[in-house]
Amino acid sequence: MTKLILITGISRGLGRAMTEQFIQLGHTVLGCARNQSAVESLREQCGSPHDFTAVDIADESQVKAWSDRLYAAYGVPDLLINNAGLINEPNPLWEVPSEEFERVIDVNIKGVANVIRHFVPAMIERDSGIIVNLTSGWGRSTSPRVAPYCTTKWAMEGMTRSLAQELPSGMAAIPLNPGIIHTDMLEICFGSQAASFTSIPDWVDKAVPFLLKLQPRDNGTPLTVPA
Repeated sequence: MTKLILITGISRGLGRAMTEQFIQLGHTVLGCARNQSAVESLREQCGSPHDFTAVDIADESQVKAWSDRLYAAYGVPDLLINNAGLINEPNPLWEVPSEEFERVIDVNIKGVANVIRHFVPAMIERDSGIIVNLTSGWGRSTSPRVAPYCTTKWAMEGMTRSLAQELPSGMAAIPLNPGIIHTDMLEICFGSQAASFTSIPDWVDKAVPFLLKLQPRDNGTPLTVPA
């Protein structure tokens, strides 16, 4: 059965890999990213019926306009994946500039809340749909020099589990740790050592089937993509 899948942060890394894999399997993907050129590249690559839009999820007015247009054109998503996120430049917490800290908070917490606010009510009205909020190993543990990022991912674990308690029985909200994958974001933290971790192609081959199998019975359960 084909699904209508909504993904944030589709311009690169895990978001782009998931987008391409879902499409290859025959599903329809609606996605957003801040990078206009990356969005246009995906439009050219994938075409109709998929839909990609330049949206800053930290700006609620942009999210609302995006959701209104998608509802009118496509209806309600079956699977919503909050993937978009930022990490801070590694530094002791007291050396992280306030502007950088705020931007990480705005995207990783407020941005996810904005997407939930404008897409989940229609899913609730239909009484079906899976919401996956990508967290991190740093949402269940901590490391030095990434305190802002850890803060947001711990928050996402709590937000998702609380949301799960508010949903009807036909739905699920799941905090999902993707594991440690060699992405641009990981290189910010680990430098050249990032290359020793799971590659994106290897990860997406496991992650996409895992995501497609999630069910209402998984509601509120902290999960991790199988290694």
